[in-house]
Amino acid sequence: MVAHTVLLDFTVPSNTVGDIDKRSNLKSTIASVLKDHFDGLKPLTESTIDDSFFVLYTGPRGSLITVRGYAEGLVTVNIEYYKQDDEQALMSLEWRDLEADIAMALNSQRSKRLPPVRRGTIYDLYLTLSDERLLEYDIDKLVFEARSPYQKVQIVHSKSLGNLLVLDELQNMSEADLIYTETLMQRGKENYTGKEIVILGGGDGGLLWELLKEKPKYVTMLEIDDIVMKACSEHMRSICGDCLDKRKGDNYEIIVGDCVKALAHMIEEGRQFDYVFGDLTDIPISTTPHGDAWDFIRLILNSSMKVLKPSGKYMTHGNGASCPESLSMFEDVLAQLSVPVAFTKDRAFVPSFFEVWIFYQVMRK
Repeated sequence: MVAHTVLLDFTVPSNTVGDIDKRSNLKSTIASVLKDHFDGLKPLTESTIDDSFFVLYTGPRGSLITVRGYAEGLVTVNIEYYKQDDEQALMSLEWRDLEADIAMALNSQRSKRLPPVRRGTIYDLYLTLSDERLLEYDIDKLVFEARSPYQKVQIVHSKSLGNLLVLDELQNMSEADLIYTETLMQRGKENYTGKEIVILGGGDGGLLWELLKEKPKYVTMLEIDDIVMKACSEHMRSICGDCLDKRKGDNYEIIVGDCVKALAHMIEEGRQFDYVFGDLTDIPISTTPHGDAWDFIRLILNSSMKVLKPSGKYMTHGNGASCPESLSMFEDVLAQLSVPVAFTKDRAFVPSFFEVWIFYQVMRK
């Protein structure tokens, strides 16, 4: 049971809205078409705002229809109605026909119809690309939901992606995303056999599981959110295997806690590693490289450099290729670390992100 919102847009000459007589004819024309499609259409209220207008109607079964005309020549028609799970579309209405009839009646230069936007679902159908463009997913089931002390944790099922981990309304990892992990770890390019490794974050277990296949000497994973690990261990086993079932194995240990504090303790002990993986927050999308999120990234980078062997590497994900400004800021941050570093980068299309993602490999000069 969700509210459906159908959005229709039409372009007309600007003087059609601005001129009083033409505006009146425009409203009458739209009302006539709506009456042909909606039984029991009733005007509720209307008003003029500067050189624009809006008209509000009620339609069958409690539907609400808003017609808005903008002085610049844009006319929008929004239809909102509540749909029971077993109902078909409202009154078997063909939205394509409605768009065509209004466009023809208005002699619209351009028209556009969006499929119904579904609002009020128990899971999020709409997630975003890294630059905040909207995506609609083919999610059909809520598999797991809980709120940890740190974030909202959901696992939903997608018809095309399998189970998908969503943290605070951001897609994190799906069963179709092996390419993400393989690009992060540069599989086939880096040799992890006999190496000592630290993972910062990585609560879905995907990176740990794939690294263990490479026969490392020891992997230490530092993850703060136990709920994420328990949920993934039960519902994301195709990506994490059984590595999250216990906190310690022959060649790995999972430490539940703050990775910043754990890194500080490692620095005090003088521990050194061949690889440190930053599988934490994405590079922030911002106008400047300042604020709490950027300060956290600087702290993690500088601390990681202190626990890397001279020949070691810091491996991390960046953000979407559609955010070049933030990626450039991150590279500027790398140039200003406490020790001089060089970096390489790679890219991969990540299925659940629906975009190309950038990955960094950082090493001391």
